[in-house]
Amino acid sequence: MNTSLNNKIYLSYGNQAKKLVKEILAAVKPEQQLKKSDLIALKPNLINATPAEQGATTDPEIVAGVIEYFQLRGFNNLMIMEGSWVGANTTRAFQVCGYQKLADHYQLPLFNLQQDSYQKIKIADYEMEIASTALKADYIINFPVLKGHCQTKITCALKNMKGCISNREKRKFHQQGLHAPIAYLNKVLKQDLIIVDGIYGDLDFEEGGNPVQMNRILLGNDPVLIDSYAARLLGYQPAEIKYITLAAKLGVGSNRLEQAEVIELNQDHQSTQLRADGKIKNLAAKVKAGSACSACYGSLIHALKRIDQQGKLDQLRKPIKIGQDYQKQQLAGLGIGSCCSKAEKFVPGCPPSAGDILEFLQAELVN
Repeated sequence: MNTSLNNKIYLSYGNQAKKLVKEILAAVKPEQQLKKSDLIALKPNLINATPAEQGATTDPEIVAGVIEYFQLRGFNNLMIMEGSWVGANTTRAFQVCGYQKLADHYQLPLFNLQQDSYQKIKIADYEMEIASTALKADYIINFPVLKGHCQTKITCALKNMKGCISNREKRKFHQQGLHAPIAYLNKVLKQDLIIVDGIYGDLDFEEGGNPVQMNRILLGNDPVLIDSYAARLLGYQPAEIKYITLAAKLGVGSNRLEQAEVIELNQDHQSTQLRADGKIKNLAAKVKAGSACSACYGSLIHALKRIDQQGKLDQLRKPIKIGQDYQKQQLAGLGIGSCCSKAEKFVPGCPPSAGDILEFLQAELVN
């Protein structure tokens, strides 16, 4: 593990995935921790055979940027590995999501972990079947997607390692309630670097279909800290995600988000263009946006989604303003982000997290 990254989370904003990931890697220099002979395993999230723009799977351009970064520095022992969820065909996901093309172009082996051999590893009261290919890797780079989950509220770094177990084990994880098995899996199978795809992410469903463009990439090496930060971005407290707390207790990482050093390499100046989905239209009806950056707007949409789930969306009566067009303007109502600091009330940040926005908006609910 790259100890120089401990307690650090790097962020880069924008929608040029390959460029962003190369810049963030250049700032961190993870290759300094590696030998040229090390087997580097790249683990995307290919839960199903859908393009990344639908909010469920890892953008292949992010992985391409990592491959080019390492190959340019003489690291050529790389592979891509994944096992889709039960009922999905990983080989088809490789094709549809662009990873077969990626492997062919960069001449990398592509391992379907659904067809791998497995080793039984026991820890505490849990015995789990883990893919042999994952266990033999010297250095695992995890590429989760920042998104919601219908059972565990969020899915990010910790849960994405579930692709490294057998289908039989995946079924057993669900029977056991997901949280404890996910925590123990990460105690056994350790990820060395985490690069979170936050370009698109579904609001609340791991299978995609309701994507929000958030235009960001996160990097760190502590999956518990990364997931704690991801929870806040999606409008939750880390303590609400049971497997985060369990993994912290097992020593997988730290959930002390207040001790994290968040390093932003740039700011997002891309105006958002969210898909015209019915759910998003309903949420966006509460908002008056003027040249809003996608990272900021995406956080607001996630916060509004949490309020909608609580059945309190109609209790937001004041106008909500967001975007660069409102800079230095005196505004009636509520402002989101630093651009709207002249509003009657505003939540600071560039961008603020969905968690910060949620707390701010909840204080403004009218009974």
